[in-house]
Amino acid sequence: MIYVVASLELNPGKRADFLIEFGKIAAQVRAESGCIEYVATLDAATGLASQHNTGPDRVTIMEKWESTDALRTHDQAPHMLAFRLRVKDLVRGREIRMLTPA
Repeated sequence: MIYVVASLELNPGKRADFLIEFGKIAAQVRAESGCIEYVATLDAATGLASQHNTGPDRVTIMEKWESTDALRTHDQAPHMLAFRLRVKDLVRGREIRMLTPA
């Protein structure tokens, strides 16, 4: 099992544009062999003091994959290559973490 936490810093005011593009490929990704979960997330309005809010220009993609091979195939899927081209001018930074259960 591989977990991916992709934290994307977007150019100011571009979050809605990014989420529209994400919505265009999300179902395709979820249909990929080995995909367990694939969802865009935003700061939750919890009111909890321990929460670290990331702000209005950040989207975190939460993913769960059956294997590294499935993730590798996803990374090179034609719809992902096209998606990255469409959003390249919306994203100004990213941190991608790939994790495995302890």
